[in-house]
Amino acid sequence: MAELFKVLVVDDEPGMRSGVARILNDCCINLPEMKTDVRFTVSEAESAEQGIELIESQKPDILLLDHKLPGMTGLELLIKLTEKKIDILTVMMTAYASLETAVEATKNGAYDFLAKPFSPAELKHLMRKGSSRILYKRQARSLAEEKKKVRFEFISVLAHELKSPLAAIQGYLNIIHERILGNDLEVYDTMIERSLVRLEGMKKLIFDLLDMTRIESEQRKREFANINICEHAKKAIETSALAAKERDITINFNGPDNVAMNGDVLEIDIILNNLISNAIKYNKDNGKVDVDISSNDNFVIIKVSDTGIGMKDDEMKKLFRDFVRIKNEQTRNILGSGLGLSTVNKLVQIYEGKVSVQSEFSKGTCFTVELLKNSHQNLKEESELPANKIMAKTE
Repeated sequence: MAELFKVLVVDDEPGMRSGVARILNDCCINLPEMKTDVRFTVSEAESAEQGIELIESQKPDILLLDHKLPGMTGLELLIKLTEKKIDILTVMMTAYASLETAVEATKNGAYDFLAKPFSPAELKHLMRKGSSRILYKRQARSLAEEKKKVRFEFISVLAHELKSPLAAIQGYLNIIHERILGNDLEVYDTMIERSLVRLEGMKKLIFDLLDMTRIESEQRKREFANINICEHAKKAIETSALAAKERDITINFNGPDNVAMNGDVLEIDIILNNLISNAIKYNKDNGKVDVDISSNDNFVIIKVSDTGIGMKDDEMKKLFRDFVRIKNEQTRNILGSGLGLSTVNKLVQIYEGKVSVQSEFSKGTCFTVELLKNSHQNLKEESELPANKIMAKTE
């Protein structure tokens, strides 16, 4: 679908106005760099005073403004637009161009000049440049607004994630400090334990955010090596063994002794640790976790399945967004940053792979990750790019 730009021609010569209108009304400009076409609809004004009225009522995108006008001059109109902070791409049309005029017009916001008389080709060339500039400005403004929105959402979520545990800890400490339950310190042990658990959750969130910031700011150089992913899977299982033992959860490894791939050790560990820790965290007591490693000609395949609480279809759709945690009766006491699975998803994309999930509510979940195992050269090239595709670390 073509962009439609409104053009206002302010000139006291009827022939000039009608000539410009005739050229632009039939004009379609292709902008392949913006992946769009541009068309124009033209309005006319014979004086600067009439031009101001149309600008305020119609809000045109482009102003073709004659320098020599009866009454208020084109330059005076341009100054008024600047004073009113009206954003419009202005092209001065003049048969009396001078360096002084050009400097003054540019100082007051003119985009370019068109010397009379001009050909249809010259007009179209200038409209192409101007249209491209408008679209780039719109794109930049949209990105800035999106960045502002993301930053606001990030701060809101972060404040929410920290506010609840801080309030709980403060409440417990006040009770302990004022000895509300008496002077026997043992009665406060449960409150101390709960406070420590809350603090551990906050610490993990802060570590996740620090790692994310470090990687996105390119402070960490990615290092590639030939990796036996089976060894790293077994290490990740060992890392989660204590948490599993506390709830009598069995972790099984299924796979060969060696499955090789090229990759960054830390990033592979982040993927494995996130998947396995999630499988324990959202499991049932006395449950089971299976970690399966296999490969085909092109991909390493990681499957982590559990016998946990599972998910509903509408919950699975939200999984891989930043700061998203599934909240229901089964998960309300489970702590997490909401960054783990979004991190996995971003890293998997870097390795030209994919992540999928299958789940049955109250019966369990299986995550499957596929990573291109011989993408060392592609990863080198990717490492030269800004690292804003990556977030880290374990949830």
